[in-house]
Amino acid sequence: MYNIGYDIGSSSVKVALVDAKTQKKIAVVSEPATEMPIQAVQADWAEQDPEMWWTHLCTATRRIIHENQIDAKRIAAIGISYQMHGLVLLDADKKVLRDSIIWCDSRAVGIGAQAAADLGEEKYGKHLLNAPGNFTASKLKWVKENEPELYAKAAYYMLPGDYIAFKLSGTIATTKNGLSEGILWDYKENKVADWLLEYYGISTALTPTIVENFSDQGSVHKAGAAATGLPENIPIRYRAGDQPNNALSLNILHPGEVAATGGTSGVLFAITDSIAAKEYSRINSFAHVNYTAQAPTIGKLLCVNGAGIQYSWLRKITGISDYNEMNRLAAAVPIGSQGLVNLSFGNGAERMLENKTPGAQFSNLNLNLHGAGHLLRSALEGIAFSFAYGMEILQEDQLDIRVIRAGNDNLFRSEIFSKTLCSLIGHPIEIYNTTGAVGAARAAGIQPNAFDAYSKSVSDQDRVGLFEPEADNTAYKAAYSKWKKELHYILNKPNN
Repeated sequence: MYNIGYDIGSSSVKVALVDAKTQKKIAVVSEPATEMPIQAVQADWAEQDPEMWWTHLCTATRRIIHENQIDAKRIAAIGISYQMHGLVLLDADKKVLRDSIIWCDSRAVGIGAQAAADLGEEKYGKHLLNAPGNFTASKLKWVKENEPELYAKAAYYMLPGDYIAFKLSGTIATTKNGLSEGILWDYKENKVADWLLEYYGISTALTPTIVENFSDQGSVHKAGAAATGLPENIPIRYRAGDQPNNALSLNILHPGEVAATGGTSGVLFAITDSIAAKEYSRINSFAHVNYTAQAPTIGKLLCVNGAGIQYSWLRKITGISDYNEMNRLAAAVPIGSQGLVNLSFGNGAERMLENKTPGAQFSNLNLNLHGAGHLLRSALEGIAFSFAYGMEILQEDQLDIRVIRAGNDNLFRSEIFSKTLCSLIGHPIEIYNTTGAVGAARAAGIQPNAFDAYSKSVSDQDRVGLFEPEADNTAYKAAYSKWKKELHYILNKPNN
């Protein structure tokens, strides 16, 4: 028997098959061949047609079944991972009303800021663990204000994963996890934050039915089966946003564990069992996949926008096509890059820097000393330093960090990056070989409150490496201190 997992991103849709008994990965496919388009009618807008996600999911599902020559009747369950914070609106006939306003759309920033000012930190902090921000609830308010005729037709709001589950099953539902991503879950009252919807003037009747995360959430109906090639009646047993799902994929389920992602941007997702926070803007708090009111497991998410994008930019600028060659040149330069300091923040406003935009830059450049290797090493160090800086912010928010796990891709393939980071934070970094789609497929087979067997199986199969901190981290600390001094100087300049 098999389980199938979907990962609905903004660039592509990935589908994975795993053995339902052993959790072993069978195959992963991705659609389309090129990146999915994002519509930007105005600056800072970002929209996608939900039907586009569904079309590519159907194509990828048929492909993975055909290419691996499996009997689709042997697929036992479905898991869904999806891009967080998006808004999908349906009318009473369950038709999509408009393109989805996706995660990277920032049109509702002002709406969230005004809500925070009106409601006060005492209210949103204790109940939501987040400022309202530019999340799903605020995006829904934007639609109400700017497209009133369309809003009047709305019968349901949902997140992207809820929409995919609906297309597969015909069942409209959401989860506590999903509502928390939209800043719509009241942790203190353990229910939907109807008071926030009422503040925004939004009908509470638009909220879908809530289903538990590891449960039968609906099953493939006739139309879903016809479109995908799946048999009818396969249950959907899991759904979660991409970052909580990535954490699950990396076996991050318990307080003190941290999932790290080093792609175009970087993400730290740290687990705590405390329903308390001091940071409501630089850090976001979301219900983790195994959250319950009785055992509240919260994922604190910190994003570093300027991460791997800078290293890929340097690859283009230097004309070096091979990352291995880049890493070899960087390794020939000593720790600290002989005084060259890099700030990697060149990918928009940095939330962890209170939405400032210091930009990416090199400083202390010595034209008689520094060459390509120095640029490359200082970039890797600068990105690692930004992760360490984020770790400090997390620790200020009462997190006790015990273990860090990362995927075997992108920045964590670099020994310089990984060694620099783990030596600064004083914890080893475990490397796992997995993906979000595989994690979603495996999650479909997890029984409620039965995570120990899953954790052992994933650890046995996926753990492929370990970076240990250097016993003497003096050189790393000195370079990091110089980096922080440069960062604070830039942040405190009058134009910032």
